[in-house]
Amino acid sequence: DVTLRGCKRRGGAVMTMDAMPAPAKPSLRMPYLRWGLLALIQLALIALPLVDRLDVQTSGTVVHLKLVPVDPRDLLRGDYVIINLEIGRISRDLPGGEDVRTGDTVYVGLKRTGDQAAEPVLLAKTREEAGDLAISGTVRSVVSNRLRIDYGINAFFLPEGEGKAIEKLDVNRVLLEVSIARDGRSLPVRLLVDGKAFRSDAAF
Repeated sequence: DVTLRGCKRRGGAVMTMDAMPAPAKPSLRMPYLRWGLLALIQLALIALPLVDRLDVQTSGTVVHLKLVPVDPRDLLRGDYVIINLEIGRISRDLPGGEDVRTGDTVYVGLKRTGDQAAEPVLLAKTREEAGDLAISGTVRSVVSNRLRIDYGINAFFLPEGEGKAIEKLDVNRVLLEVSIARDGRSLPVRLLVDGKAFRSDAAF
């Protein structure tokens, strides 16, 4: 018998190692695929907040909320209005308020009367307990008998130069129109002055 070294048999033929096909080289397209995947991930991260805003804007219930002054001077800081909602300070005497602690996520049940600003009527720790219309927020502090609640609505941006028109207005003339989704998420839609739209902040 003859021993074949450095050979492989394929079918009925003997093929030397020199004649075997070379290992496949990595595809030159792999770096492009990686960059393409990274680009898609970045686009998704940008799109997700917009999708969330669109969902709240199109499916939410529109309510009007009162503002209170940030300080005795004005509402304006540069080209955006500081949003200081009246419902950001709520009495702990409101139904459900006695069990609330700093750091809790809460749902503030709201009541609307005609075109007037919505008023808080109860506090709950679950959406189901908060009634038909409720806005979600986080309790930032409990001072004396007052709860300070952050709803994630902190500013309303204006085109450059338009702030002067609202800077000197009495805050009692200004309302914030807010869209509130069924699950309590919210976003600002319009600033109203004397009941009329002053500027829209809608996403679409």
